[in-house]
Amino acid sequence: MNTHLRRAAIALSATAMAVSLAACGEAGGGDKGSDDNKTIGLLLPESRTTRYESFDYPLIKAKVKELCSDCKINYKNASENVSTQKQQFDDLVTAGVKVIVLDPVDSGATKSWVQKAKDKDIKVVAYDRLAEGPLSAYVSFDNEKIGRLQGEGVVKALGDKAKDGRVVMINGKASDPNAALFKKGAHSVLDKKVKKVVYEQTGEWDAGIAGKAMGTAITKLGKDGFDAVYSANDGMAGGVVAALQSAKVSGIPVGGQDAELAGIQRILKGTQTFTIYKPYKPEADKTAEVAVKLLKGDSIDSLLTKKLDSPSDKGIPSALVQAFVVDKNNIKDTVIKDELYKTSEICKGEYAKACADAGIK
Repeated sequence: MNTHLRRAAIALSATAMAVSLAACGEAGGGDKGSDDNKTIGLLLPESRTTRYESFDYPLIKAKVKELCSDCKINYKNASENVSTQKQQFDDLVTAGVKVIVLDPVDSGATKSWVQKAKDKDIKVVAYDRLAEGPLSAYVSFDNEKIGRLQGEGVVKALGDKAKDGRVVMINGKASDPNAALFKKGAHSVLDKKVKKVVYEQTGEWDAGIAGKAMGTAITKLGKDGFDAVYSANDGMAGGVVAALQSAKVSGIPVGGQDAELAGIQRILKGTQTFTIYKPYKPEADKTAEVAVKLLKGDSIDSLLTKKLDSPSDKGIPSALVQAFVVDKNNIKDTVIKDELYKTSEICKGEYAKACADAGIK
């Protein structure tokens, strides 16, 4: 065979192989864009709050595996960066996943992302925080009610002093829609039950920022200028408690949320008064059930009994999980009973005596 004919044969063979490979890619199981894709994307917003890495991700992953043994989770954490989360979302869309579970860093930024996914027939489930855009489902807690529980916890802690109570509020991150609902719910109670909210600032879900805000409040109001502190979550409550201790302010009720291990330990020690326990397993399990059904093309109507509105869309099929106030008196009957933490985790070291005093063994 002469040189020209040999080159032509090689080129023809390469072309045929490329066509064959392309055809295999389109039809092959599990490849990008294939109909039998078994991967669920999971995007969580940050790791500063311990719940996401310790509970949400492993619980969702375990439940998905229980329901669909050959399904996979493609998990990413955005570390509070909107641009990072957008890239993660875009990567999942490009990879051809059929379902994305999204807990947004900034819910207002997601409208175009979710629309893009819908245009490609990708289902998006908002998890814990309500994203914008044409969602297929939303699973969370009743976050305004959680705010009311927090407000009621502050009022209960103040007792007879509530009607003359002056409260400092350290709220969550402004871009988090849940933070606005917590704040709204708390105000609906506090504005009626206490004398006044005397200082209010965002703590950005950051213990350091919350601590500085508390320090500013102490400087502005004086050590005797407030009677209780509302902190939107336990992470920030840690910063609040540190600021109070640094200023040698004692006897001030401090409330939080999320039932973090450190928060439970502070409650036992007496430096934090209460937290809000949101049972992550029911929330995670429900989300996994919804995601797997959507992946299989099954109806999710029986799992979602409510319809909620976002700023961009109305009538989103939703499920809301119940939350509870936890103080020193019911730690054993809530977070320990539900196996959120083992007694050995809570009661180690300096907390052993506090546990014994509370009847936790």
